[in-house]
Order: sequence, then structure tokens, then C-alpha cells
Amino acid sequence: MLQLKNKAVIFLLLLLCHVNGHAQDITQTIRGTILDTETQIPQVAATVAIYDGPALVTASTTNADGMFRFDNIPVGRYAVVCSYIGYGEVLIPDVIVGAGKEVVLPVEMEESAVAIDEITIRASRRNGESLNKMAFISSRSFSVEESNRYAGSRGDPARMASNYAGVQGNDDQSNDIVIRGNSPLGVLWRYEGVNIPNPNHFGVSGSTGGPVTVLNNKVLATSDFMTAAFPAEFGNSNAGVFDLRMRNGNNEKHEFSGQLGFLGSELTAEGPISKKGRSSYLAAYRYSTLYILQTLNIEIGTDAIPQYQDLSFKLNFPVGRSGNLSIFGLGGTSYVEILASEQKEPDENKVYGDEAMDEHFQTSMGVVGMSYSRPFGSGSFMKMTLSASREHQTNRLDKVYRHLENGEYDVDTIHKSYNAYHSNVNKYSANLFWNKKISRQLSFKAGITFDTYEFDMLDSIFNETSQAYVHRLDHTGLAFLTQPYLQWKYKPSDRLTLNAGLHGQFLQLEENRSRSLEPRMGINYQINEKHSLSYGIGLHSQMLPTYIYFTRMEDAFGETVEANRNLDFINSFHNVLGWDYYMNSEWRFKVETYYQHLYQVPVEYLPSSYSVLDEGHDMNRFFPDSLENKGTGRNIGLELTMEKFFKNSYFLMLTTSLFDARRTGSDGIDYHTIFNGGYTLNMLGSKEFSWGMNRDQSFTIGGKITFAGGKRYTPIDEEASEIAGEAVYQDQQRNSEQFNPYFRADLKLNYRINGAKTTHELGLDLVNVTDRENVFKQTYIPGAEPPLGEKYQLGFLPLFYYKIEW
Repeated sequence: MLQLKNKAVIFLLLLLCHVNGHAQDITQTIRGTILDTETQIPQVAATVAIYDGPALVTASTTNADGMFRFDNIPVGRYAVVCSYIGYGEVLIPDVIVGAGKEVVLPVEMEESAVAIDEITIRASRRNGESLNKMAFISSRSFSVEESNRYAGSRGDPARMASNYAGVQGNDDQSNDIVIRGNSPLGVLWRYEGVNIPNPNHFGVSGSTGGPVTVLNNKVLATSDFMTAAFPAEFGNSNAGVFDLRMRNGNNEKHEFSGQLGFLGSELTAEGPISKKGRSSYLAAYRYSTLYILQTLNIEIGTDAIPQYQDLSFKLNFPVGRSGNLSIFGLGGTSYVEILASEQKEPDENKVYGDEAMDEHFQTSMGVVGMSYSRPFGSGSFMKMTLSASREHQTNRLDKVYRHLENGEYDVDTIHKSYNAYHSNVNKYSANLFWNKKISRQLSFKAGITFDTYEFDMLDSIFNETSQAYVHRLDHTGLAFLTQPYLQWKYKPSDRLTLNAGLHGQFLQLEENRSRSLEPRMGINYQINEKHSLSYGIGLHSQMLPTYIYFTRMEDAFGETVEANRNLDFINSFHNVLGWDYYMNSEWRFKVETYYQHLYQVPVEYLPSSYSVLDEGHDMNRFFPDSLENKGTGRNIGLELTMEKFFKNSYFLMLTTSLFDARRTGSDGIDYHTIFNGGYTLNMLGSKEFSWGMNRDQSFTIGGKITFAGGKRYTPIDEEASEIAGEAVYQDQQRNSEQFNPYFRADLKLNYRINGAKTTHELGLDLVNVTDRENVFKQTYIPGAEPPLGEKYQLGFLPLFYYKIEW
């Protein structure tokens, strides 16, 4: 194994030396298209300028199709500024020009509210501002470069977002996130305008995260992330929204990239389908590197090797002069075996998999869609999308009966299929929206999303008392979710913008007819070029994880019933106030304070401390008793962000959150939610060093430090647990205890070198460099001494990758 590593290092060094010897006058092309934000009509004769720091490199104007092009731009980092008469100026910072790929920039510009006859000088979208013009507050855009830049993010949008104010990771070994004290179950993933299933490998039914993302950031365009008071077009979410966009493939030349890394080996390809028709393809495929190494009989150090693969693609076809047709897809499969029967001694660091179970876990998800869009006249734009998605999980748990002897486990027997389940959820969706710009000041957007769900769920578990299997789930059937919306935007001046909207949500699940009408409103006032105030308010509702509606249980007469079938939506009322201060083009200071009131929260019918708002804290499904919509919740907080955007070869970011998240059970008592850590603090930064002819080589070092309140937990009653032979919790002390504060430090190293037509990149991400033992949860193991223990989150983890673009 050591010889193999040495040979790989020598090969890479020789390759990079060869590239360095031929790196002279390395240039690349920057091109793109400028469109009107509201109508998607090309902007003719718009000015485009490229800057290297304060120095103007070159400038040009767009043609009759709104296109611009710059050839022979030396490799490096640049800022691109787009301006047009009567429109707000757009600044695109941190544009990386490398030898291996052309830079293709899609640009959207917003018309000024006041008719003018000269070019505006105020930026219509600054660094970090949302692409969605209806999102005034608690939202920001992020680029692929940002998802790569942050230490510990691993190119994953969710892990990247955990650095933002008000957001924190729920568990180091999974990418689900807690937003303003809300459960991760409240996060909505949207992809190319379509609401999609959990886009993660090994995702549990109803969850929104997983250990490894299915998303490949190499196919993503700049996208939006929202944490509260979403515009009216977004529904079925109480916590946050990822609105992800795919980029189009290069429609002029074929380009490729390959990557070998700890998290996967992948290949990306893009290029023209027809140069004359300006159509293109884009595809990225990835396979588990660890499984490849195991197949080659290379020792990994564990037999529990995750096997996964994923594919992303997009085909884009311009139709006529202004229409566009695209076909897109995203999907992944995964499988892992975690065998307790082969475990010799207790492992305090083992988080996933039950201590006394052999687990055979398989998941898959996928979505395919087709969208058509086109402008109508000079002031309207329409887009229609049809899609189909599937989410699948299969798990078989074999119970291992064992005992400890001399500090090691001795297996007695194994009960096959002690618990087995499968879950298949198919969804067929139609999305349509129409955007109309009535005047410079007034525009509106109307749309509808219609989803048809198809369920096939079965879960059986062995009951030790009755010595028989119990079906916790056994359901096939359909459900329908309809979400119409209407939203208006009014700009009486360039300083003041107002929006108002209404979102409807209607569920038809046999006799369940849940419905909700949700008004939304936002206001943004630009005090001057540096200061702005924003306020957002709105009502939001969300379905429960669908399997909860079909959970089976026995009633007082011993009859099997689905008592939760008629549960209503969880509702959340959001209030957010914010102040933005752009000190200059590099520095930004942001403050937001919020209040969220949650109601119609499912709690148990019999008095207890239980609330659905605590679910999603681990990678397990939950099967509560009979529920009713009578619980409440409340989240309040203050968030601060100080950010120095990437300029002059470095960036810095400091985010902090102070929050309190509480809820009631059916016993009427107020409890902390399990996510109520109280505070988070993130400090990030990176510095890039460039050298060589035309700055063809660079080395970047970045770091991140996170402090946060410890996870909350419910104390275990040791005496009752000893009698029961399993953990028994003190119900009246729900979430009353808190583990020690969380601390993690990450380091990221990156080396990039440009050849004549290729770009090579070596990276090393060092996660939890201090090997801090952050507690994940408390455990109870019968027969162990002592029986109470703690399981820890991720320890030190080095992640490497090598990437080549050509």
C-alpha cells in the first residue's frame, strides 16, 4: 500500500513538473450572454468590462443576441462588470480563468425603476445578494467557487451553508442542517425549479440530509439559499430552501474534467450537440473511490465500505430565436453493510448502525425533467417544467444476541430480518409560471405546482413480547399536492422595493384535505449606497414525512388503525428584520433578528413531552404514537455577519448566532427543542499565493473554526433501563441536559497549475484537525460497565483529491 502511494506521488510530481516546463503565454476565453431578469430578453449593446484589480484589462459590447466574447485572456482571477442604459450595473467578482475550461457567464440585469438616459452606477446585485428578486431578506446567492473555497465544505452546498449565520450542522457525519433552531426536516431542496427528494446518499425516509451528497457542484450554476420568509413561489417548507440551478454545457467546444478523491472518482464532460443550433450537453458521473480500492484488494481498514454512484446531466436546445428546451436529470444509488456480528469490542466512536444489529441498507433517488421557456412580446416570460422523481430505501436489520466476555463480544445467535422495510415514493410533477413586467416599477409572477405521489411502503418488526411480527407500515396508494401562487413586486424608486404574495397549499390524501393560504410580504429600503433595511413576514406550512401518515398502531380495542392519516400541516409564522452595510466593494456587515411562531405542531394524543419538532436529530425514522395538531413552538434569534469578499487574493468571514428554540408537548409544558444549542460562531478565511509566468500557478491555504453550544439530550433512567433491558428516558426532563460545547477546526490546502490547455489541481481538506471528541448522543448498552456511554461525532479526517481539466 505504501509503495502504491509513493508511486502515485512521484507520478503527480513528474506530471506537474512537465506542465510547468511548458506553461507560457497561457490564455483562455471569457464569454456569455446578458438577459433582462424579468423577461429573459437579450440586452443588445450592453457594455462588458474585465478588471484585474483596479486595472481595466479589456471591454466590449454585446451583439444582437446579447452575447459577448473575449479571447486570449491570461489565466488568473478577474472581475467582470456589466452595464446598460437604464439598468443597474452588475458586478461578477472572483471569476477564475484557467487553461482547461472556457469561462461562460450567464448574466441577468434588472431595469431601473426610473427612466434615465445614461448608464446607472449602482450595482443591481452585489456580492452575496440573492438571484431571486423577490427575496429581500434571509437569502443569499452562492457560487461553485464558494462551495469549494470553505474549509470542511467538501464541495457540498449544505455543508457550505452551515457556515452562514443562523445555520449549523446537525452532525459532522451527515450534511443535514439546523436553520434558526428548526428541525432539518423543514429544509426544501429545489433543482431546476422542481421540488426534489433528499439529494443525498444513504438518506433515511423523510430526512433531508445524508453522509455524501448526490449533487455534483461541477454542473451547478450560481444558486440561492434562503433561511426564512421565502417568496410566495416556495412552499412545503418551514425552515429553509436550496434553490439550485444547473449551468448549460459549453456550446462551442468539448471540454472534460476528471477527479480522483477520497469521496469519489468522477468524470465530467460537456460540449456542443450542434454548433449551428447552439445546443449543448453536460454530464457528470461519480463512483465510490473506497469501493474501487476494495475491489482492487487494497486494504482500507474496515469492511463497512460504502458503495455509491451518481449521475447529473443536462441537454440544452435553443428553439427558434428566443425559446429554449432543456432536459435534465439527477440520480444516485448507494449500499452499505454495517455488521455488529463482526464487531469484537465496544466502539464508542460508532454512530451509525445499531449496537446489536447487522444492517443492510440500500437507497436511491432520482429526478428527470424537461422544461420549455420563452419570452412573449417585450414584457412577458413563461416556463413550463414536467418531471418525475423517485425515492427508494430498503433496510434489513438482523438482531445480534451477544454478551461481553473479557472486554470482547461473543455472539450467541442472530435473528434474521428482525426489522425489515422498504419505501418507494414516486412523484410526477408539473410546474408552470408566467412572469409579466407591466412597467419599470411593477411586475408580477403567477404559477402553479402540481404533484402526484405514488406510495409503496412496508415495515415489519419482531415483537419480543408477543413473539410475532408487527407491521408498522403497510400502504400503497396515491396523494396529490397542489401549490398555486401569485406575487407582485413594486419599485416606486430605485431606493424602495415592495413585494407581496399569496401561496396556496392543498393536500388530497384520501380523506385528508389539508389546506393552507399563506400571505407573504417583504420590503427593502436602500438608505444610500452603503446602507439598506429589509423586513420580511409570511406564513409557511409543511407536510410531515409522508410515511408518518400511514403509521399503523393498535387502538384501545386492539384494532390496527392508521391514526395519523388526517394530520394537518405544520404552520410557521416568520418575522425577520435586517440591516445591510456594504462598507465598500470588499467588506459587508449584516445584522438580522427574527421571531418564528410554529403552531399546529403534531404532539402525542396522550399527555407527554413529545413533539415532532425534535425529530430529524439523527439518521433514524420515527414512529410516534397517535398524534394531534395541538403543539406549538417558538424560535427567536439575533445573527451577525462580517464578510470580506475574495479580493486581493484573500477572503474572511465571521458569522455568529444567538438563538432560543422552544416548544410544547401535549402535557402543556414548555421545553427546549433538541436543537437549542443557544449559540454558534464561525470564523473562516483563505489566502491565495500566485506565481509563475502569467500567474499560472497558485497555492491556497484556508481554515475554519466553529464554536457552538453542545447538543441537548434527555437523561436516561438507569434503574428503569436495567429492568427494561433498554434505554428508558426521563420524559419530564426532555432535552433538559446539554453536552459540552462543540468545537471544530478545519484546514484546507490547494495547489493549482495551468498547462497550455490543461489545469491540474491538488487538494487536501483536513477535517477536525485537533481530533476533538464532540459528543453526538448518549447511549445505554445492557451488560456493559458502565452501561451509560457517549458516542462522538467525526474525528480527524483527511480528504484528498486530484483534478484535471482539459
